[in-house]
Amino acid sequence: MKHRFNLRVYALIIDEHKRILLSDEFRFGHFFTKFPGGGIEANEGVIDALRRELQEELSAEMLDSSFFYFNDFKQVSAFDPAQQLVAFYYLVKIHQPEIQGNNPYSIPFQEETEKQRWVPLMEIMEKDLTFPIDQIVLLKLKEMLIS
Repeated sequence: MKHRFNLRVYALIIDEHKRILLSDEFRFGHFFTKFPGGGIEANEGVIDALRRELQEELSAEMLDSSFFYFNDFKQVSAFDPAQQLVAFYYLVKIHQPEIQGNNPYSIPFQEETEKQRWVPLMEIMEKDLTFPIDQIVLLKLKEMLIS
């Protein structure tokens, strides 16, 4: 079996009320909650991928970004054991008309889709995020806010 790297980039978007934007998705037969973002495509830089993902997922323009975290340990993909994830996280400021994160919806959902919601950062628990690297990032974000 050939092993490959899967490069990912995620936006940590925190509003003036200290709420963070989460993305709830149903893909590949699985429901999961994560930060907005996704895969880096061939011939694409990390920041270019972040801009593209924000446009695709949120119809949002990135105004500013600052590097926050990347995993420096082996993390196998939850969807493909032949892939090793390398994930980059950026604190991001965006410009958008209105993220639809305030419309309530029931989770988990079963249709292939993606929806966003604002959640107070200090109320999110590690178990509320599906993926291990996101859980680490959540703890680091909380530490940063408390400091």
